[in-house]
Amino acid sequence: MDEITPDGRRPVAYKNETFVNGPDARILRILSEYLEPLAHFRRERIRDTVVFFGSARLQEDGPLGQYYRDARTLARMMTEWSNQFAKHTYRFVVCTGGGPGIMEAANRGASEAGGKTIGLNIGLPFEQLPNPYISPELSFEFHYFFMRKFWFAYLAKALVVFPGGFGTMDELMEILTLAQTQKLAKKILIVLYGSQYWKEIFNFEALLKHGMISPEDLELFQYADDPNSAFKLLRDGLIQYHITPETPETPAIAKSRDPQNPEGSF
Repeated sequence: MDEITPDGRRPVAYKNETFVNGPDARILRILSEYLEPLAHFRRERIRDTVVFFGSARLQEDGPLGQYYRDARTLARMMTEWSNQFAKHTYRFVVCTGGGPGIMEAANRGASEAGGKTIGLNIGLPFEQLPNPYISPELSFEFHYFFMRKFWFAYLAKALVVFPGGFGTMDELMEILTLAQTQKLAKKILIVLYGSQYWKEIFNFEALLKHGMISPEDLELFQYADDPNSAFKLLRDGLIQYHITPETPETPAIAKSRDPQNPEGSF
């Protein structure tokens, strides 16, 4: 039942928890998961991101700990490089799903380099609690997977995908599909980290052989097996597609019609 104030009145709608948490207000909850991050990104002058995906189960001291250490190193290298662009806006900020494993490693590396770093966390039955390396002002909690995915894609100029399970594969395929169908009004760099793993998990050549994808679809992504190679792919691609074409007239985040992405995403 709706809450009643001591003087017998109903609370205003936005303070009525029964209504706000009920099915009739679902659209308000969805909009809040768009508007709250938007306000924070505008206030913190975040212009774009480099997203790290990968398993929450990969730990630094585990059997596949090298992936954790490589993600940490790569995120640190990317942030040290991107710090040079932090004038009016912050460029190529490391962004993760906010949890443990590869996500923690990337946030950790970016934090060690003295940069801002984003965590887009989501409530799950297990695994997913915010890691301590996220910039506090850029730590978000989502209920809706699709709104979380929106913020992964909307600001991203590059994507690094470390080995992972269902969630990682889902996020990778989402971005590949958006890139293939040209729903991203920008060039997004996609690096699959750990070629042996990804070539075992996905037989892209078989998809091509059976006519399920086109030859040019294989150019949507590249492989890397060490932090230096991955960094070079990312740095060179970001310079080519997102730095070199810019002019002094390119609008800054606070002045553009779309403050989060002057180039547009969807």
